[in-house]
Amino acid sequence: MPVTWIPGRGFVANAYLVGNILVDAGVLPSAIEPYRMEIDTIVLTHCHYDHTAYVKEISHMCNAGVAIHRLDAPGLTEDHISLSLHFGARSPGIPAQQLLSDGDRIGPLKVIHTPGHTPGSICLYLEEENLLISGDTVFTDGGFGRFDFPGGDRVALAQSISRLDKLGVEGLYPGHGTPVRHDGRLHISAARQLLNSGYA
Repeated sequence: MPVTWIPGRGFVANAYLVGNILVDAGVLPSAIEPYRMEIDTIVLTHCHYDHTAYVKEISHMCNAGVAIHRLDAPGLTEDHISLSLHFGARSPGIPAQQLLSDGDRIGPLKVIHTPGHTPGSICLYLEEENLLISGDTVFTDGGFGRFDFPGGDRVALAQSISRLDKLGVEGLYPGHGTPVRHDGRLHISAARQLLNSGYA
């Protein structure tokens, strides 16, 4: 199944379209408008504002339900959890219609709970094609999400990345930066090694 990359600009996170599912909603609604008739579900990889800024507007535009891990759901309405004040804004102010847990499925995507960047961070795995949408857990430059924000946890992040390293990922679609279609596992392994080396 193809993954359509909708690039984020500046601090704004990437969004992805997988069938009728939009992953993350920090981009302007105008970037999503061409796909609005296709989308019926928005899945948020975590609650930080750069991934959720326009979820309310996009949800209304597409008449789409919003799903997020249960531990990050408060960030959709609470500014200090969403970090929205860091961006001079307020949290989206929209409740989730679906609360996710590890192992859940959204269409063809399997939810993998990967805490560390936030308590409720998730990745979304397309098992048949070994494609991973990784949010801010791991990036394609061998980097990983910050763990010094409220709710971050270095040990949990290391465990999450080690779990991803066992999947044999080919396509890696991160929350920031450029996706890769092949050898995504090498980027995940590099992030695991960097984090386990004592990087802080």
